[in-house]
Parts: sequence; C-alpha cells; structure tokens
Amino acid sequence: MSATSIPFTVSGGVVLITGAAMGMGRLYALRAAREGAAVVILWDVDAGGLAATAAEVTALGARAVVRQVDLADRAAIAEAAAEARAEGPLALLVNNAGIVRGALFWDHRPEQDIALTMDINALAPMYVTHAFLPDMMADAGRPRRILNIASAAGTVSNPRMSVYAASKWAVIGWSDSLRLELEQQGYRHLAVTTFCPSYISTGMFDGARGPLLTPLMTPEDAVDRAWRATVAGQPQLIAPATAQLGKVLRGLLPVRAWDFVGGKVFGIYSTMDKFTGRGEKAGTR
Repeated sequence: MSATSIPFTVSGGVVLITGAAMGMGRLYALRAAREGAAVVILWDVDAGGLAATAAEVTALGARAVVRQVDLADRAAIAEAAAEARAEGPLALLVNNAGIVRGALFWDHRPEQDIALTMDINALAPMYVTHAFLPDMMADAGRPRRILNIASAAGTVSNPRMSVYAASKWAVIGWSDSLRLELEQQGYRHLAVTTFCPSYISTGMFDGARGPLLTPLMTPEDAVDRAWRATVAGQPQLIAPATAQLGKVLRGLLPVRAWDFVGGKVFGIYSTMDKFTGRGEKAGTR
C-alpha cells in the first residue's frame, strides 16, 4: 500500500511547530500530542512560554523537545534544524510563528518593523522548510504534511498593515508554488496546506475589528479548521467564508469598484484603525 492511500496521522511521528510558546502555536502542539505524536519539537524566542507548553505536551504523553530559536536569524535556524533532524523526518511541519506591526507604511522603521516582519513572516518559513524538506521528501513510508500559516491579509490590500500584508502575500505565493512542485515531481506523500485566516483573538491583533459579517475567530476554531484541512491534504483554506468572498470579489471587480465595496461596504480598509496589538513584543499567533 502506497503512502498516498494511507490516511494522514501524526501518531507515532515527529512534529515541529514554530511560535509554539503561546496562542495558536501552543494549541497546535497540544493537538499533535493528543493525536499521538511521539515527539513534538517546540521552537520560539520565549523560553518561559516554551517551558509551559512543553510541560503540557509531556502531560499528554508526547516527548517535548524545546529549542529557543530567533527566526529572524538564518544561522540560528540552520543550527536548530541540524539538531532537530536527528529526531527523524517530520510527519508534520507547522510554520506558525509571525509578528505584525500595524502602522502607516511611512511610520514603519526599516530594521525593527520592515526587515523583522519580512524575516519572520516570509523568509523564516522558507528557511525552516528548506532545512527539513529533503528528509520529508526522501522518506515516503508515511504521508507527511506542511502547514504554512498565511493570512487573509495576503489576499486583499489593507491600510496600516502594508508590510504584514506583503509578508503574507509572499507566503501564499511560495507555499502554493511548493505544493505544485512537489505534486509535479511525484512526491505525492507530502502535501502542503496554506491557511489564510482573518483576524484571530490571540492578542496579536488587539484593537483590530473584523470586516462586515466577519467576527474575530477564536484560536481554537482556527486551529481546528487548519488541522482538519491539513489532514485532508487541502491545498488552501481561507476562513471564515466571508474572507473567501472578499478574495473573489477583489479578483472580479475593477480596482475602484472593489475599493468601494471592500472599503465602504465591508469595511476592510478601516479594520486596523484602532489596532494596538502587543506593542514591541515579537508575538506569535
């Protein structure tokens, strides 16, 4: 029986999650442990949060491997990946870590805001995946998955989040291209899912409000949706449904018509007007 005909599960496998100290990263780690993962590798910059998540993972019966990693540092990623690869090929990689700086573009600082956002949100998932991908490709003995957390912000333009939106547009383009490359080259045991949620109530987007008919998703709901899409090998999930509608309308309408519908009717262009977030803390989802 080929790996493509076997249902995907993390049971008995190795799972790695970035941004695992809090929010959705913590929930992905707990989900992996509950579903029988043998090893859950936890990466984050927050040592205290990592320790807390590791304790919960261990209590659920999985072995937690903790590594404090600065995802803005390419050398740190390479060093941590070399250590983690000793655990064996990943059954699941979750590129979850991310930060947001909500401000007008000219108020972004080049290093602390622009470069850091692109490094963590767009480049780190590429570097992390590049480090683990060869082993995942080579071992076709079981189905394997990569879950890349993008954002609905990567499907529409939005004032006061230009750099964040750019980072997520990059993730969507890279992630789905990787999916196609793996399919074309015959690596059918390895599927890539790109998750594009609207605002999630983790604290990362404190002060932001959802567009018309788009309430903030709970972290638990977002993780459950993303997990089920990943298990199914679904290429892309945009959630909730109104976020998918926004993407469709933006593609169909002329730019100025979409500006009116998206900005005035759905209120997308004012969702970040009262954003506060977590301040300078490079928080994860």
